Amino acid sequence: MTGPITRRDALLQAAALASAGMIPAVPAFAATRSNDLDKSLHSAVAAHAIPGVVAMAADNRSILYEGAIGMRGAGADTRMTTDTIFRIASMVKLLTSVAAMQLVERGRLKLDEPAGNIDPVLAAPRVLTGFDDKGAPQLREAREYLTLRNLLTHTSGFSYPLWDSNVLRYVQIARSRKDKDLPRMPLMFEPGAKWAYGGSIDRVSRMVEIASGQGIDRYFRDNITGPLGMNDTGFTITAKQRARQARLHRRGADGKLVAQPFEKLETPTVFSGGGGIYSTAPDYLRLLQALLNGGSLDGAKILKAETVALMAANQIGNLEAGIMKTTNPALSNDVDFFPGTRLRWGLGHMINADPVPGARKAGSLTWAGLYNTYYWIDPATRVAGVIMMQILPFADRQALKVYREFEQGICRSVRRA
Repeated sequence: MTGPITRRDALLQAAALASAGMIPAVPAFAATRSNDLDKSLHSAVAAHAIPGVVAMAADNRSILYEGAIGMRGAGADTRMTTDTIFRIASMVKLLTSVAAMQLVERGRLKLDEPAGNIDPVLAAPRVLTGFDDKGAPQLREAREYLTLRNLLTHTSGFSYPLWDSNVLRYVQIARSRKDKDLPRMPLMFEPGAKWAYGGSIDRVSRMVEIASGQGIDRYFRDNITGPLGMNDTGFTITAKQRARQARLHRRGADGKLVAQPFEKLETPTVFSGGGGIYSTAPDYLRLLQALLNGGSLDGAKILKAETVALMAANQIGNLEAGIMKTTNPALSNDVDFFPGTRLRWGLGHMINADPVPGARKAGSLTWAGLYNTYYWIDPATRVAGVIMMQILPFADRQALKVYREFEQGICRSVRRA
């Protein structure tokens, strides 16, 4: 795989295509506009709001902007580069969603048939209805069966303890009682009744494994990351890749960031498509470009155009999505990325049903990773962006400010072009 395209490369490429009559002669981004974006990111690092960041944006054909600002760790002497390795956590969910939809295209999975037909563990889910006066969980069998569509849209009933106090209470009780009759994780509501962010995509990854006969890590390599040349994306990293990894930071009560030790390099044999993956901004941007381009990039086709469009369409009607109240402020702030905006969910992305002032258009797609990595795809302007930092808690206010300013700068430049 060749290295990331620089702004100079992109401009030269645009000029060459323009001379051939293929695109307008004026490139989408002038150097001065890229410098403005650089200054914004530099300002955040200089103010110690963040230790370092890699940010990139592209249309479906070429890189529009790339910036690597600051250090890989607070107090470190290694600067950020575009090939810096990040832990992107839940941003793997998009990869798993793509994998599932590939198998839907091949007829091995069905969106609306019982998920228990593929994975028997999902065949008879139970719903938590509350707790009795002694604190014992009260459960009943679900009236509706779970479907792949429920799981991909987070309307399954599964919810994370980090953003659901009832799940947290249940898990604590179940662990203390060691009652084998209690399911490891019940549903919080009937499938399809509400939206809640949880472990649904972990279940999807298991369905992908069963339907394909491959572990999720191998499936990704053979069907998504390999064809797209995403060579730095995977559940494990090598010692050489560790040398390029950004260090995680925790923000204390005083607002200061403290670098954390690296996690141990391990070689697990079991993986889940709901989290726990590494990547780089250029790698992840290739996935976004493929989706912008109707499922294809540089001769590699990962999805049909109609499947990409289906994933980008609202699948949950008028259910509200995307707002989460934390149960552990050290790991996550409350989450509401777009206050006052109607938020929905497709087959893999959150969708803003309304335009975001000064930024993305209505119908744009997005999600994030726990350590403050984010992406968005704006089908209306045919632009996608990714920004990666390594900070806890999630939805860190300073990190979100940097993200918003970066997106707004990209959107302003696109509008001017």
